[in-house]
Amino acid sequence: MLKVIRRSRNLRIGLLVFPGAFWLTVFFLAPLGVILVYSFLRRGPRGGVRWIFTTYNYIRMIDFIYLRIFLRSVGIALLTTIFCLIVGYPLAYFIARHRNEKWRNALLLLVVVPFWTNFLVRTYAWIVILRTEGVLNIFLQSLGIIQEPLQLLYTLFAVILGLVYGYLPFMVLPLYASIEKFDFSLMEAAYDLGADDRRAFLRVMLPLTAPGIIAGCILVFIPALGAFITPDILGGAKVMMIGNLIQNQFLKARHWPFGSSLSIILMLIVVSAVVIYFRMTEERAI
Repeated sequence: MLKVIRRSRNLRIGLLVFPGAFWLTVFFLAPLGVILVYSFLRRGPRGGVRWIFTTYNYIRMIDFIYLRIFLRSVGIALLTTIFCLIVGYPLAYFIARHRNEKWRNALLLLVVVPFWTNFLVRTYAWIVILRTEGVLNIFLQSLGIIQEPLQLLYTLFAVILGLVYGYLPFMVLPLYASIEKFDFSLMEAAYDLGADDRRAFLRVMLPLTAPGIIAGCILVFIPALGAFITPDILGGAKVMMIGNLIQNQFLKARHWPFGSSLSIILMLIVVSAVVIYFRMTEERAI
């Protein structure tokens, strides 16, 4: 009787798990397997692949040109994460500490509203703002701050600005969740023990809200590292990131094996960041 109950229970669990497992297998693991296999093959004479095993695609990435693109991508992603944290922490603190619940919900809604618009459309909107005859240059000239238009578009500044704008909500939301759960009576206790605002924040609030900081940094760093739309539109051909390089290898150069190897390396970097996050959270939980 117990065996029949266990079998029926396992059958129900299997039926519940099957849709998700099938979806992940067909639309994630299978394409990933194809990319992994392609990364060890040679390029065909007219694109595509030749079924000749080689590790040259990975060795080729040691070239200074590709290493520079990788390092630039990591640097831009780190700057984007830092700026999102600098802007997002005070914003999340202000929202979490707002006494009026209706206003708090309204502010959270304003943070989420950009997601209702296509990311490509939002990125193109920055061209109207940053171009030579754009809104920002006209505004600065009308105030007499500048005499000639600034070259803001197709620069590293434009790329980082676009990335910060695009991924800022990913930083604000986990920070808000962490700050809202924070017990502010601990800050009062720190003041009673002689701590000033700076020391109370660094010694009490910052460590206890660290899970939200780490989660927000991971959520911003990962998509910023693989971004290709924002660098392509706001950076032009002057700022190339690893995402643009992968896109060019697949669509323009038609070097699928090399593009696949770049994708695998990028995915390994992302997985490493996620593993570091989980290990840090586990250590804090212990």
